[in-house]
Amino acid sequence: MRWTVLDSPIGEFSVATDGGSVCGAHFGPVADAATEPVDATSRQAVAELRAYFAGELTDFGLPVTVPRGSEFERAVWREMTLIPYGETLTYGEVARRVGDPGAARAVGVACNRNPIPVVVPCHRIIGAGGKLVGFGGGLDRKVKLLELEAGVALQRAWS
Repeated sequence: MRWTVLDSPIGEFSVATDGGSVCGAHFGPVADAATEPVDATSRQAVAELRAYFAGELTDFGLPVTVPRGSEFERAVWREMTLIPYGETLTYGEVARRVGDPGAARAVGVACNRNPIPVVVPCHRIIGAGGKLVGFGGGLDRKVKLLELEAGVALQRAWS
């Protein structure tokens, strides 16, 4: 696994590739991360992330490999990828969609364990009543990501 770190509007963001797919992401730098992509997959990952942060990309086309996770966590992570750009779901709604309506807290745990944040958009999951609760990258980053997506979605809808 090789890490590449890039500057973004939410601070340094690191992405890991295994030569053929994205297999990790992290808010902040990672030890021994390269500052320039080292192979075709990391070049694609950095290019797509830069386009996403610039408001030019709304759907990632990156090959992704999730290296770990329980069956429930993987179901939650798959559901996250189905939340449209610029939209949100509550933890309870995601729990219902994965077949366990009482598992809102477990959805929160799965969000916290998401190994590929931003690409697998855990920031699109919010608390009941629209409350912004919990985010592994910090609520300030969650707000910036949601504002980015909402602004781009509105601009596209009105143009």
